[in-house]
Amino acid sequence: MKISIITATFNSAANIAGCIGSINEQTHPDIEHIIIDAASKDNTLEIIKSLPNRVTKIISEPDTGIYDAFNKGIQLATGDVVGFLHSDDKLSSPDTIQKIVQIFEKQHNHGLYGDLIFINTGNVVVRTWHSKPFNCKNLKNGWTPPHPTLFLCKEVYQKHGLFNTSFKIAGDYDFMLRVLQDKQLIMVHLPEVITIMRVGGVSTGTSKQLTLKSKEDLQALRNNGFRFPWAVLTAKILRKVPQLFKR
Repeated sequence: MKISIITATFNSAANIAGCIGSINEQTHPDIEHIIIDAASKDNTLEIIKSLPNRVTKIISEPDTGIYDAFNKGIQLATGDVVGFLHSDDKLSSPDTIQKIVQIFEKQHNHGLYGDLIFINTGNVVVRTWHSKPFNCKNLKNGWTPPHPTLFLCKEVYQKHGLFNTSFKIAGDYDFMLRVLQDKQLIMVHLPEVITIMRVGGVSTGTSKQLTLKSKEDLQALRNNGFRFPWAVLTAKILRKVPQLFKR
């Protein structure tokens, strides 16, 4: 089974080597790594090209945001399954993709997700997102899987379309609300950490970014037909509080 991993970069020189290294060390042999760069002004591309890697495609050109980059990557992907790894992030262990592949091959599921940990600039764990088995009814209670751990069959994108590029921060939430209401999808939870995410990105950054994210989350809920979107958003925010204490 071929896995496509898409990484969006922009001036990512500080951490891109770690991202590439975590993919390069994966034991699963058939990985296609696609990098969509937003015309970086630093030496991101030079670093990528200087490292041993599994990068099969690189595009470097201006875009309209991260969801535009994701869409470009999906359209280029030739794998059976597509996932994302941000330029600041890492896969948790060398056998992460192999475990994911084994589940897809055994259970013939459409999607898989796992747990997520957040680290600070000192590589200290500051938050742990323990997910749980899938039930689409939980979406109205503010629950979603952590998107950085989500792997979907390419056919899911063919059926449900790409990310809505009108969003700056909450396009992944909008996408999951749209897709995960499909009761025909078989989703599997892998109960272990898939991705190590560095805090400070657009969805975990400044108060201004977090305010924008809340506004966009509300719009995503409205776009996808959820009643009482304020209640769902409040539940979504409250779900994050225990993550700060469970390590």
